Amino acid sequence: MREITLSQAVNEAIAEEMRRDPTVFLMGEDVAEAGTPFKVLSGLVEEFGTDRVIDTPISEPGFVGLAVGAAMTGARPIVDLMFGDFIYLVMDQLCNQAAKQHYMSGGKLTVPMVLRTNMGATRRSAAQHSQSLQALVAHIPGLKVAMPSSAYEAKGLMKTAIRDNNPVVIFEDKLMYQDKAPVPEEEFLIPFGVANVKREGTDITLIGTSSMVQVAEKAAELLAAEGISAEVIDPRTIVPLDEATLLESVRKTSRAIVIDEGHQSYGVTAEIASRLNEKAFYHLDAPILRMGAMDVPVPFSPALEDLTVPTPEQVVANARKLCAGELIHAA
Repeated sequence: MREITLSQAVNEAIAEEMRRDPTVFLMGEDVAEAGTPFKVLSGLVEEFGTDRVIDTPISEPGFVGLAVGAAMTGARPIVDLMFGDFIYLVMDQLCNQAAKQHYMSGGKLTVPMVLRTNMGATRRSAAQHSQSLQALVAHIPGLKVAMPSSAYEAKGLMKTAIRDNNPVVIFEDKLMYQDKAPVPEEEFLIPFGVANVKREGTDITLIGTSSMVQVAEKAAELLAAEGISAEVIDPRTIVPLDEATLLESVRKTSRAIVIDEGHQSYGVTAEIASRLNEKAFYHLDAPILRMGAMDVPVPFSPALEDLTVPTPEQVVANARKLCAGELIHAA
């Protein structure tokens, strides 16, 4: 099977869906000739023209609001939000309008809109361009939230999102755009709410989202050298969340660590850990452990920024303690 980058996978998915469905169009800042600052969308304007690949003014509330209206009236817009941090600017359009129209119209209106953006620290982009804000939108009923961890997931989830009749937010880790993975040439879609067991194990479950899947996989390799068998699971989507697969794994291993690059407090790790504690409590030999980013603005200093995000070595240290029973009575 061929290998392509995550960037190429996103580009390919969007191009295929635009060829298949003339109601799909793309809009955002610098998406046309520039192909976004990360060059993810390069070449699309040459094929589809400026009527379907639209450079917008620097007015996120304006063009996201336009996309909501277009989606309500028969189009399928893909909105490119240059940095995930800019979600703060469009919370009304996204969370008050897109997420609620189907409910408030009694099912008469749908908003088949995709908002694709990025996340992730350690790129030296400072506090306003390095946040991972998936928990913000996952909190809002009516929005679906996908977090691809490789080129394969990026393509399959994007195609599913474009065809979904609900608003979908996709977070891509900006440090993973050049990461390669096997991706089939033939068409495929990845259904939402179906987790991927990346590695089977018996002693502990490592649940990672987006780039933290790679962290979990590296940790599992290190743990294997110590005789600890770690199961690694990528939820793929946090809304909807595949509870069944996560619970099945935790009931088997009796221990779990949940890893996400968003701030740890009130975040994705808290929600997943809570559900596992509620529904698999009597199968647990230790508390579910959460590992997220530090609850601080992301520093610009490389030496400080690297300290804010979970690493494989930190996951290994915590897994080792869980399996040894050292964290059972930890404060």
